[in-house]
Amino acid sequence: MKNIALKDLLEAGCHFGHQSNRWHPKAVSYIFDERDGVHIIDLAKTKAGLITAGEYLADLAKNDGKIIFVGVKRQAKAVVTEAAKKAGVYFVTERWPGGLLTNFSVMKRNLARIEELKARSTDTSYTKKERLLANRDMEKLLRVYEGLVGLDSLPNAVYLVDIKKMEGAAREAKATGVKMVAITDTNADPTDIDYQIPANDDAVGSIKIITDYLADCWLEGKGKNKDNKNNKINKENEAHHS
Repeated sequence: MKNIALKDLLEAGCHFGHQSNRWHPKAVSYIFDERDGVHIIDLAKTKAGLITAGEYLADLAKNDGKIIFVGVKRQAKAVVTEAAKKAGVYFVTERWPGGLLTNFSVMKRNLARIEELKARSTDTSYTKKERLLANRDMEKLLRVYEGLVGLDSLPNAVYLVDIKKMEGAAREAKATGVKMVAITDTNADPTDIDYQIPANDDAVGSIKIITDYLADCWLEGKGKNKDNKNNKINKENEAHHS
């Protein structure tokens, strides 16, 4: 696992919580102090939570699991999109489609519709106008579902950048048994989050260092998965030739 230093978390601004009058009492366990009316997050707990979450993602990737990275706030969109594409995971950065987890069959139909429209938009057996309309409808769906194309079953986990903003997603994950990895700031209740990463969920630097670390852990797990598969193939070949 890549080393993460407290100094790196500090420089990224992970320690800044919300104003002390906007805190959630259940976040008290990872509040270190209050300075000038702002809660300061205990970075030792940030680091510990990040390492534990990273180990979980690496293990999930190693076992061919599926995860969705979710970051719809302005500060998170570009960071989450870039990290998710690098790691090769699913992502949502425009808005959370209600029912994505709790009504997955409808979501699958929308994804199938994208594939259908994509095929139609290049099929010359349709008129130019029909192809144009198909392409336009496809682009509308892609604004919401672009990062989910190819998802054919419920994911094992979701990674949420802002649990207060993503309450709907968190409720759906809890209802369907999908594990939650999340940045937990001082203004939100972290109780239902399986893998809590106490940190600032507003600063781009904080979001980036955490999201990139998790993406790297996922890639590391994928690498181990490939090594294991290659080892298995080699052993099978050796057994065959012996």
